[in-house]
Amino acid sequence: MMTEANTNIRSITPAEFGELCRKSSVRVIDVRTPAEFAELRLTQAKNYPLDSLNPDEFKGMNSGEELFVVCRSGGRGRKACEKLANAGVANAVNIEGGTLACEHAGLEMIRGRKTISLMRQVQITVGSIGFIGSVLAITVDSLFAGIPAFLCAGLLFAGLTDTCMLAMMLAKMPWNQRGDCTTCNVS
Repeated sequence: MMTEANTNIRSITPAEFGELCRKSSVRVIDVRTPAEFAELRLTQAKNYPLDSLNPDEFKGMNSGEELFVVCRSGGRGRKACEKLANAGVANAVNIEGGTLACEHAGLEMIRGRKTISLMRQVQITVGSIGFIGSVLAITVDSLFAGIPAFLCAGLLFAGLTDTCMLAMMLAKMPWNQRGDCTTCNVS
């Protein structure tokens, strides 16, 4: 059954969500980037990327109607639920484990073209810049050692705060905005 986290964010397992979908229609928002959304999504989901999510759009919902929130693995969904709750939308429910868990649970999904996940984009970017900075520090000037040190500090900050500034910047890049999807942001 639905659980409440210590921040009063309610959540539901994919299996429970699937059972609920078999009984009635549900409202689902997917808070991933348009490119991620176009790759794989729940059939009922509409795309409202976290970085541009406007809680005011959901304030007029029937108080008895739940708004299910999904992302890739649960983290952005939880943040979206917190954002909605802070704006007075009390009926948001995070789907535990996100789209990956829903797919694993056998829920009905729509598949599109494959994209590189935000986490892989962060890893590629940090790895590339860190490697180049290290090579420059060894071959050109030791001051270039500041580049990998800066990246490591960014990763430490991301781990401690669960907020990755690089991922937020990459999410705004043009290749992550192209969803090639006709169901994005349609209510």
